[in-house]
Amino acid sequence: MEKVIVTIGATIGGSVGWWMGSGVGFMTAFFISIVGTGVGMYYSRRLAKNILP
Repeated sequence: MEKVIVTIGATIGGSVGWWMGSGVGFMTAFFISIVGTGVGMYYSRRLAKNILP
């Protein structure tokens, strides 16, 4: 279940990063999306460890 939560968090983080960078340009959106994916993975893993037994 933890992997599912991390995948959802990475998807949401990447989408938010893409949305934030898309106003500047394609490559900016790509790189900010990578950062957003990492942040989403980090926080969703922390969340999963706290709520799962």
